[in-house]
Amino acid sequence: MRPATLPNKQLLQQRSHASLRAATARGPLRVWAVAQVPKGPTQQDEPKAPIEAPVAAPSKPPSVRGTVFFTSSLDSVSTDDECSAFIDRDGDFVEVMCCDYGFRTGASRMYSKDADGRIPRTAFQLAWSNFQEELLALRQSFRFDDFASIAEANPPRTVLGRAAYGLGQAVVDGFGALDRALEKGQVLEKLHPRPLTVDVNGDGTKLINECKAIRSKLKQLKLSNQAVWDREHARERAGQAVETPWFIKGVYLSLCVLLDVLFNNRPIQRFWFLETVARMPYFSYISVLHLYESFGWWRAGAELRKIHFAEEWNELHHLQIMESLGGDKLWFDRFCALHAAVVYYWILLALYVFSPELAYNFSELIEAHAVDTYGEFVDANEELLKSLPPPLVAAMYYRSQDLYMFDSFQTSQPLKNPRRPPCKNLHDVFCNIRDDELEHVKTMRACQDATVQQDIVNRREDGPRIGL
Repeated sequence: MRPATLPNKQLLQQRSHASLRAATARGPLRVWAVAQVPKGPTQQDEPKAPIEAPVAAPSKPPSVRGTVFFTSSLDSVSTDDECSAFIDRDGDFVEVMCCDYGFRTGASRMYSKDADGRIPRTAFQLAWSNFQEELLALRQSFRFDDFASIAEANPPRTVLGRAAYGLGQAVVDGFGALDRALEKGQVLEKLHPRPLTVDVNGDGTKLINECKAIRSKLKQLKLSNQAVWDREHARERAGQAVETPWFIKGVYLSLCVLLDVLFNNRPIQRFWFLETVARMPYFSYISVLHLYESFGWWRAGAELRKIHFAEEWNELHHLQIMESLGGDKLWFDRFCALHAAVVYYWILLALYVFSPELAYNFSELIEAHAVDTYGEFVDANEELLKSLPPPLVAAMYYRSQDLYMFDSFQTSQPLKNPRRPPCKNLHDVFCNIRDDELEHVKTMRACQDATVQQDIVNRREDGPRIGL
């Protein structure tokens, strides 16, 4: 990121003032913050400049409270530790989601001061810590019946379905009774009631009510499995089908059916599963390319490694967005997704060793399915999504100043005319994710027919000339 000079800092403040005034015109607004701009060699001792914002009438409560994040820095000052706001690279004010509904929050969320650059502990310490967390979550899932939320989203409609649900409830009750017995015998620690299930920047009553209201809206989001299949078939009839061998197609269809069964009427959880698995191919490709370089077999994969890392970085942000919306909340969903991801990694690694073209072909199938799924979701929930703010991680990824990794995975996009999507609400976020997946489709297709080589050359020619 280029160090900001004094005029740039003043320009940021002026734009921020204009954006805040515009937001105030739409309703009461009160934001105070101190922006920490990256220091260049000429401004080491320059004091922080406060940004003055219009103050609403005292009788009206502020619509935005708390930390304001600037794209130039995460060193922000909290006003009353209740909520977060964001000012993007154009100086526009963006109200972001106040709460994080995921299982992993705080230091596990990107762009957290506690997370960036932390060195991991030993593998044994990490494994033991994770085991303790997941064991506690597993016990809670039986004692507090997390599976009831799945049953609520998918009530049984047949005699066989009711019988299966009855059997499942008996299993849950049985494990719950076993846990209470082990707890009574002091084999397991006492299980305390669950704390508040949202991670908030403060404990104000108004904020908690706001978080509950947003969570209630998130539960109203719908996705029809049949509508997704209809969209995919329409794409194929339009001549945009992904040509693939029958055995690859069979594995793909099996995965799609599994998603339909496990995550019916649970779209956010489905998306979180998809994004967890979607990162694995790029890990596999990078691992094999790195191995080939280490053996001295193949040195032409450096640019591919960079592209695949940028693709994984993109999927990581999708994953973090779904986590912040609560996609990883249930122990059962995490168990399925993380185990599937490990298996998927090794399968794709072996497939890439055997045939890179087939590995890329399978990834193209998965990414095309993601485009159809997100496209249907956006169309079916447009009004509701537009009423919800974006998570902070989405605003940071799509509207910050550093877009190098964002541009790198879109090999078909000319650098002279890059994508710069908006991120004003959750509808924008899911539209951006849908379009990201389409870029993955293009890149995977280009990797199969070697046009990615020409794309790399074209982007290099469009870029800046060093030394000229």
